[in-house]
Amino acid sequence: MPVINIDELTDLDKATMEVTQLKTEVKLERAKTSKCCEEITEYIQSGAEEDPLVKGIPEEKNPFKEKGGCVVC
Repeated sequence: MPVINIDELTDLDKATMEVTQLKTEVKLERAKTSKCCEEITEYIQSGAEEDPLVKGIPEEKNPFKEKGGCVVC
């Protein structure tokens, strides 16, 4: 996709681009936020049992566990 310098376009070109963008956006299917939030919540809760960020990582499987303490001499 070529790069377009907006400063070099005429007002007609800018208006044409805007109309094209608005035509594209009007075709998008809309959904109520409340419905989307319910679906996202269900999706997150369905995978929470396997999610290490929610469940945590067992100490024996944690690759970031400290191997030893810091010794200051």
